[in-house]
Amino acid sequence: MTEKRKGPLAGLRVVELAHVMAGPVGGLLLADMGADVVKVEKLPGGDDTRRTVPPEIHGESASFMILNRNKRGVAVDLKSAEGQAMVRRMIDKADVVLENYRPGTMEKMGLSFDRLRETNPGLVYCKITGFGITGPYAQRAGYDLISQGMSGLMGLTGEGPGRPPVKVGVPVGDVTAGILAATGILAAYIERLRSGEGQYIDTSLLEASLVHTYWPVALAFATGQSAGPMGSAHPVAAPYQAFPTKDGWLNIGAMSQATWVGTCKALGLPDMATDPRFATNGARMKHLAELVETMSVVLRTRSTDDWVTVFETAGVPAGPVKNMKQVLDDPQTRARDMVIRVDHPVAGEIDALGLPIKFSNGNGVTRRGAPLYGQHTAEVMRELGYAASDIDRLADAGVVHLHRELQPVA
Repeated sequence: MTEKRKGPLAGLRVVELAHVMAGPVGGLLLADMGADVVKVEKLPGGDDTRRTVPPEIHGESASFMILNRNKRGVAVDLKSAEGQAMVRRMIDKADVVLENYRPGTMEKMGLSFDRLRETNPGLVYCKITGFGITGPYAQRAGYDLISQGMSGLMGLTGEGPGRPPVKVGVPVGDVTAGILAATGILAAYIERLRSGEGQYIDTSLLEASLVHTYWPVALAFATGQSAGPMGSAHPVAAPYQAFPTKDGWLNIGAMSQATWVGTCKALGLPDMATDPRFATNGARMKHLAELVETMSVVLRTRSTDDWVTVFETAGVPAGPVKNMKQVLDDPQTRARDMVIRVDHPVAGEIDALGLPIKFSNGNGVTRRGAPLYGQHTAEVMRELGYAASDIDRLADAGVVHLHRELQPVA
C-alpha cells in the first residue's frame, strides 16, 4: 500500500548507519513520519538481521523487513577510502546521522562527529551504545539481554524470590533506545531550527532499560530497599495483576479505592471491600496472598470474556492476557491501524506493525517496503552527483553493491 501523504517530517534527510535493532527502530519511526531515511549497510553481507532466519517470506528475512520499511538502502564498503568518501558526501547533504556501531568505529572510518561537522555544521548526530559514551563501561559491547540484567529489570521480572531470573519477553532496551534516539533527534533538530547549530546526542541500552523502572526506583529512594520479582503483581498497589479464569488469564487493575470497591461488587463479594485485611491498599499489600486466593476462587468459575464484560460494566480496568496472534486479530488493534499492509519487491504485500503515533492530518506515511540489499545504491549515488561510469567502476571494484534483478513473487 502506498500513501500520497508526505508526513510531518517530509524534507528531513537522515543517514542511518545502524544495524540489528536499536538504531533501525529509531530510523523506522523517523521514516514512518515522512523523513527520507537512507540506510547504509556494510559490505559484505549488510545488516545482520538479513540473515536472522527463520522466519522468512519468499526468502526475505521477516526480522529485517519489520524494522526497515520506508527506508532507501545503500550498500558500501565502509573500510575503503572511496566508500568512506561516498558516505561523507551523503552526510554533507543530510540533517541527521543515526548510528549504533561500537565506540570508536566511526572515528576509525573518518566519520566522527567532529570531522563531519566541519563541512556540515548543522548536523544532528545521534549515537546509540550499550552503556553510553562516558563512564567506566563506555567501551563495553552491549546487548538487550545484558542491559536488562544490569538495569535491574531482570531483578524485577519473574515468578518470585528464589526463581531463576527472567527477562522481559521483548527486547525492551533495544526498542526503547530507538524511541529515545528518535525523540532526542527531533529535539536537537528543533533547536537547530532556532540556532542553526547541530549537536551530538547519545543514549544507550542501559538507560533505555533503566528508564522503565520509575516505580521501583521511587521505592528504593524512599525506603532504601530493592523490589523483587512478583510475577504480574505490582510492588505498591493491589489488586493489580493477572488472575486465573475458567479458560485463561485476566488482568485486573484496581489502582484506586473506587475501583477496589467496584472489583468487590463485580466479584459478588461486596463485604470484602470493608474486610480489615483488604479495606485499604496498605492492608491489601500486607495480605496479598490471601487477597489473590480469595479473588481467584471466584474468577475461576467463569470465562475470561465473561469477566471482561462484568468488570467493564463495573468500571474497573480489566483485560485478557492474549497471545501475539490474538493481539494482531483484535478489532482495537485493527481500528488503530497497528496492522498495515506494505509492498515489498520480493516478498509481495505483507503485514507490518503501524506507526504508534496518530496525527490529525493523517497517520504516518507508508511509501515502500524494506529495501533489498543495495537496492537504492545507484539512485542515491546519482543524487550525489556520481556519473554512471563512476557508479559502474565502484561496483566493479567492490566498493558498492548494486541490487540484484528483481524476481517476481511466486
